[in-house]
Amino acid sequence: MTVHLHVITGGPGSGKSSLIEALAVEGLAHMPEAGRAIIQQQVAIGGHALPWADRTAFAELMLGWEMRTHKEACELRRPVILDRGVPDVIGYLRVCGLPVPPHLWKAAELFRYNRRVFIAPHWPEIFAQDAERKQAPDEAKATYRSMVEVYTSLGYELLPLPLASLPERVRFVRSNIE
Repeated sequence: MTVHLHVITGGPGSGKSSLIEALAVEGLAHMPEAGRAIIQQQVAIGGHALPWADRTAFAELMLGWEMRTHKEACELRRPVILDRGVPDVIGYLRVCGLPVPPHLWKAAELFRYNRRVFIAPHWPEIFAQDAERKQAPDEAKATYRSMVEVYTSLGYELLPLPLASLPERVRFVRSNIE
């Protein structure tokens, strides 16, 4: 069933969320990004599992979110666009210079997606920070490179999104999943 799970990954501020929102408007099923939702939840409850407080705890919450998202997406039994996947948690830990525990690699083996993964290159012209996205441009670039390395090492084929208008990106994704 993983053939219908289409991941869009890349560094922060590269247009992933806008693209996923546009695809959703066109009727494609989608799942939200773990990181942004976890940050909002942790801030709301005064939690410490935040990328600027406890990166390891934040990564564990992201892993749980991504595994649950995978299960829910499979249950839809139709194409689903995912804002990141389990391998992104590995990439995040690597960017942070933290060890990647063996259970994360096991999760990446068990929770698979379509072999072709869309990756959004760093795009300085649209990069912006906000309340949840506090990374500097250099960290955004490093995150992109880390996602390339992790997804490639796990046997995925990367499809770079064009640095183009939102309608052009939507057409690109649709043409590669239909």
